[in-house]
Amino acid sequence: MAKVATVITNLFEDVEFTEPAAAIRDAGHEVVIIEKKAGEQVEGKHGEKVTIDQGIDDVSVDDFDALLIPGGFSPDQLRADDRFVAFAKGFMDAQKPVFAICHGPQLLINAKSLEGRTATGYKSIVVDMAYAGANVKDEEVVVCNNQLVTSRTPDDIPAFNREIVKLLK
Repeated sequence: MAKVATVITNLFEDVEFTEPAAAIRDAGHEVVIIEKKAGEQVEGKHGEKVTIDQGIDDVSVDDFDALLIPGGFSPDQLRADDRFVAFAKGFMDAQKPVFAICHGPQLLINAKSLEGRTATGYKSIVVDMAYAGANVKDEEVVVCNNQLVTSRTPDDIPAFNREIVKLLK
């Protein structure tokens, strides 16, 4: 069973959290929701309310097997906080699985973790990803080095979830 850290804050894209989290749980793994402070509640763009399990100051990359970064406005907000940037970078540096959808790769851009990687993301951030050194593909899901799984939009969630579950086996 894998323990998957999930970093979100307000205005995350609801289905980009709920559907991958459900797929991860359905495959027998644990999802731990991380934001600034445990016990707080965050709200998605479409009203999904989520209670935070652990605060960023109380976790370590060593505590987890993988990282999920849902999209929406959440990753853009989180990348302004060096603690979340360092957390994401830690997973990439340790070669632990990282799952980022839509705007999720924004956190990896700030972590300077996309150079030389093949990835995809939401159309409005692909130039930023390319400037960060990524080989950007316009595909529903891209798996790089059997470690980084990226997708573009909520429409890609079935393929995104399939590759997440496959990588966690």
